[in-house]
Amino acid sequence: MMKAAIFGASGYTGQELIRILLGHPGVDLVAVTSRRFESKPVAEIFPSLYGLTSLKYINAAPADIAKICDIVFLALPHGISMEIAPVFIQAGKKVIDLSADYRLRDVSTYEEWYAKHTSAGILKDAVYGIPELYRQKIKDATLVANPGCYPTSIILGLAPALKNRLLDVNTIIADSASGVSGAGREPQTSSLFCEVDGGFKAYKVGKHRHTPEIEQELNILAGEKFAISFTPHLLPVKRGILSTIYANLKTDIALPELYALYSSFYKQEKFVRICPPGSFPNISAVCGSNFCDIGLTIDLRTKRVIIVSAIDNLVKGAAGQAVQNMNVLCNWEEDTGLQMAPIYP
Repeated sequence: MMKAAIFGASGYTGQELIRILLGHPGVDLVAVTSRRFESKPVAEIFPSLYGLTSLKYINAAPADIAKICDIVFLALPHGISMEIAPVFIQAGKKVIDLSADYRLRDVSTYEEWYAKHTSAGILKDAVYGIPELYRQKIKDATLVANPGCYPTSIILGLAPALKNRLLDVNTIIADSASGVSGAGREPQTSSLFCEVDGGFKAYKVGKHRHTPEIEQELNILAGEKFAISFTPHLLPVKRGILSTIYANLKTDIALPELYALYSSFYKQEKFVRICPPGSFPNISAVCGSNFCDIGLTIDLRTKRVIIVSAIDNLVKGAAGQAVQNMNVLCNWEEDTGLQMAPIYP
């Protein structure tokens, strides 16, 4: 059994990691940390876990947690993981970081959008954790940078088209809408029920911190440097991300050919589902699962491709993808512990 720990397990992502890992046949979850909830039972903080675990939160130093685990998930705020990850790496442990601290390959870009990086020396060792694209590198990694939720939905949606040079990359626009859990569990006015219910709004327009992460990976896929227009929106629902992506085609391709290309690209992937022609993703069809659903069409009037992708922001957009990365690291079947069907309705 692989002994796993979660460092910073009191938020929604931490809760999802606990939920998934408790059902994983190859994992013994030995520790979950939280300063705020030290000594409190996990099931007291997350009643959905009553009867499923006797774990209590502990407030322990990284070096102490490293002594009892083989692999650690860092479910910490941006800027904190960079202080913690080196301790586990020096102790010879595998690290899966769910913050943004190791996602950006260029330290100056990270510091432009986030803060000064205090462990930039290990950035070169970090592997960006989308298994569908980086599986072979993840297998040998010590540090996996788990992607952001918005980037996951957009990158998977665009990967086949960019790899096959179908798009005028300077015309890419991504509009994404997320459930409120994407803002985290910390109380804030903008996430209150009365503020969100019945509303639908854009936020951080033109300046969301996921933008450089999205561009970094899309540039690699396309083999050229370009910028995109990305606008996030807040949905009055708990979970889910729906991304609608637009781009001008630079080559003539019929819709059946586009479907064939996407189906072939993701043929071996267990967690990417291409919707049948004429159908498009719905966040309700991926809720609670590690699936990414993708729908396609071509607007013949404008010669634009329209790609729609849907994920659960807490699963494929965070905890589920982290466990998928762990499965790759451990050479297990990639869907081990992730075979749950979406929750519907």
